[in-house]
Amino acid sequence: MKVNQAEKTIDMTVSGTFTPEKAQEFIKEYQQTLSAIKPEEFVLQFDCRDLSVVSQDLAPNLENVMRMYKASGFKKVLVGIQKKPIIKMQLNRLARSAGLDNFEVAEIY
Repeated sequence: MKVNQAEKTIDMTVSGTFTPEKAQEFIKEYQQTLSAIKPEEFVLQFDCRDLSVVSQDLAPNLENVMRMYKASGFKKVLVGIQKKPIIKMQLNRLARSAGLDNFEVAEIY
């Protein structure tokens, strides 16, 4: 997780499979990072080119994380993925369920 003050972005890379252990580790780092910025001035950007499909049992955890992004009040949440329609569909559905209306999935290479 890197804060880019000049660009007003928080840049993260997410890869592999979403696990409860990774989620706990991420939340701790996320809270520390947020305490040093004003989220409403920043775009939260994820590079998810290597993200695997989210399993049904872990989808609620990811939806809760998206609720956390909404509550943080970011200007925008941008997720970059490879052309993977299933992952794009999953992420958009989870964001809608979480009420995260400033969410966008973009295909990056």
